[in-house]
Order: sequence, then structure tokens, then C-alpha cells
Amino acid sequence: MASRLDLHKQLCDILGSSNVYFQPPSSVKMKYPCIVYQRSTGDTQYADNYPYHVVYRYTITYISKDPDDPMVEKLAKAFQSMRMDRHFTADNLNHDTFELYYHTHEEETL
Repeated sequence: MASRLDLHKQLCDILGSSNVYFQPPSSVKMKYPCIVYQRSTGDTQYADNYPYHVVYRYTITYISKDPDDPMVEKLAKAFQSMRMDRHFTADNLNHDTFELYYHTHEEETL
């Protein structure tokens, strides 16, 4: 199973910087544009009342000063199981949120 650290590396590669934060505490001063992500829930598949396949879901938020930042579309297309959730502004920054079921190719065949 792919780890959260694998996801972190992929998000850094997509963004092209290390401004990627996992559940940052309020004391962390973030640099923009950035990606903030956290684990939210998951999906469990059962066979004979036994869980055999679990995929974690992450909430990913891209934060930028530019309301038309092309990174939003790039991020939306970066993963097969990515779904755009919503857009909002806070503190004069644009936030685009996504839901991602993160798993490896091997897991898909189980």
C-alpha cells in the first residue's frame, strides 16, 4: 500500500516546490502557493464480512493568491480518483479543495 509519505512526495512534485503541508498546526507559517492536506475518511470493501481492501481518502486544499491559477486544473487532473470539491476565499487567499482516494495500482486489482 502506498504511504502518506509517497503522497506527500507526489504533491511536492506536482507543485514543483516543498510548500506542501500535512495537517499543519496553527504555529506553522505557510508559504504560498501551497498545498495543505489531511486524511479524512476511507472506503472499505468487504468479502464474507471481512474487510479486505481499504483506501484512505484525503482532503487536499490548494491555496494561492491567484484566483485563476493554472495549478488548480493541473492538480485536478493529477490523480485518477481526484474530485474537485469547492472553491472559497479566506484572508484574501483562494482555496480550492479536492477529495482524493489514494491507492496504488496494485491495490486496484484486489
